[in-house]
Amino acid sequence: MTTDAQPADRRRDPPLAGVTVLDIATLFAGPMAATILGDYGADVVKIEHPTRGDPVRDHGPSKDGVGLWWTMLGRNKHAVGLALNRPEGAEILLRLIRDADVLIENFRPGTLERWGLGPDRLHEANPRLVIARVTGFGQFGPYARRPGFGTLAESMSGFAAITGEPEGPPTLPPFGLADGIAALTAAQAVMTALYERDTRSGRGQVVDLAIIEPILAVLGPQPIVYDQLGVVQQRTGNRSVNNAPRNTYRCRDGKWVAISTSAQSIAERVMRLVGHPEVIDEPWFAAGVDRAAHADELDAYVGAWIADRDLADVVKAFEAAEAAAAPIYDIADVFADPQYRALDTVTTVEDPVLGPVRMQNLLYRLSASPGRIAWTGRPRGADTFRVLSSRLGLRAEELGRLADAGVITGESA
Repeated sequence: MTTDAQPADRRRDPPLAGVTVLDIATLFAGPMAATILGDYGADVVKIEHPTRGDPVRDHGPSKDGVGLWWTMLGRNKHAVGLALNRPEGAEILLRLIRDADVLIENFRPGTLERWGLGPDRLHEANPRLVIARVTGFGQFGPYARRPGFGTLAESMSGFAAITGEPEGPPTLPPFGLADGIAALTAAQAVMTALYERDTRSGRGQVVDLAIIEPILAVLGPQPIVYDQLGVVQQRTGNRSVNNAPRNTYRCRDGKWVAISTSAQSIAERVMRLVGHPEVIDEPWFAAGVDRAAHADELDAYVGAWIADRDLADVVKAFEAAEAAAAPIYDIADVFADPQYRALDTVTTVEDPVLGPVRMQNLLYRLSASPGRIAWTGRPRGADTFRVLSSRLGLRAEELGRLADAGVITGESA
């Protein structure tokens, strides 16, 4: 589904048309990176174990036997069941590699090498291949061979340590935050490597991405602050260590609103709006970090004003004052919001089993060469026979033999 308003006859091919991606990763970070590339036109072949498949197929809620997470994460991918740990399966992958641009994997370090599919062998088959290796802890170091998941990255990066109420426990996010950040990073890393290949060296390279690192990169200046000042950031609930007032506040009708005052001018507008302009003249009000030290006082003023009003009135008043506020949404509110509707952020895609389904749209809109969601996640092995026949020239007899031997699986088997 395209996401811009151009007439159809003016649209170009998607920007990644002609780029072939082999997604042999499982669960979230690696497969999501491949989904992003597929959204913008890359030809993505999803390779899964013939019998087990990608565990994300059975992860989370399902409807009519269809995993809903997979329906979204598997979009724009050809589903191929192939046993890479079998010599014949490894050989088939090497043949597919010859015409591929990108391989995304997330096995523990040493696994591909054990199967005879390490980077040296892959680059022997295709020197232009970009190999993205997405693991919990990276390809080297004392933790490299540990099993790694996003939860561990959220814990070890310092995210959990600063999340939650001051007197409460460290808090983990209720979704795959570290995996999502790693996926975005992996997609960007792949594009960087492709650009370098196509404009400079002509050769592919290995992307070594540890899930523990991208989440640390987005946690702000904590490392340099600790290095230079010895300060360890603590949990502050919904407050910020950099500015105030910044919190969530309960409205008269029981709904919640969040405000931010990262800009000095916004902080001044908020205090005028809530009837306490006198604090603007306080010496400490001129700097965000000093305002944060007076958060109790500022929150009391703002919270009392908001508590006397319904959410709609609060948002309207903040908008009129050109101050920054937003209601606290759940997913039902996201569906109903006019701004999200205008952007088509949650779009409708047709699924052959479920019918029309709503899911997140593309991450960004390109004016001249938009991406699209061509189809939802396919059944396990749905495209095995077609892909191996059309791309490698395997005949029906050979495909049947491989299926009988458990090397591949597919609907035609």
